[in-house]
Amino acid sequence: MGSRLENPDLNNMWRTWIKIGLKNELTYKLFQDVIRNKMYEISELKKMGKINWYYFLYHNKPDDTTNGYFDVVFTTISEEPTKFLPEYCVDTKKISPINEISGIESSILKDTNIVKAWKLIGEQSEFIIDLIRAHNENSVIPPKQIAQFMHYFMNQLGLGGKSVLFFKGIPNNIYTILAYMPEENQRNCIRF
Repeated sequence: MGSRLENPDLNNMWRTWIKIGLKNELTYKLFQDVIRNKMYEISELKKMGKINWYYFLYHNKPDDTTNGYFDVVFTTISEEPTKFLPEYCVDTKKISPINEISGIESSILKDTNIVKAWKLIGEQSEFIIDLIRAHNENSVIPPKQIAQFMHYFMNQLGLGGKSVLFFKGIPNNIYTILAYMPEENQRNCIRF
């Protein structure tokens, strides 16, 4: 991975949006190109000391139902971020601290510190950028290839063969979930 992310300052969180494209025209290649280029530029802001932590997820932008966006949350200790963010970052706003993460039990974290979990999620974002950039720009990385890389995360935890990647193809929306599958349900799973 790139340079290590710092712990985020939950009291200095910002949100910006990066448009991927029209929802009915989204492709895996388009997602990969936006990650390879635009999200990489965001990661470079970390190396330049402009931001100290970030993560991104594909989300619906509340005021634009026709386009798909990456929802980018980041922290900075420097200046007003609109002074250094690329032009394609829109609706940049300071947000309230996000003290919970859906599906993460903070009570089992060391010191119940959600900041550590946010740092790890940021490092996952950096991994995804590195993963995409490790592949040839002209090729479409198939979901099976991505799933195999994710398998290594699960396998290291003893969950290999017990996790599954579900996806509903683009352009209808992408639903990609890496989830634990209890053993009693594994026999009904299609493996690829």
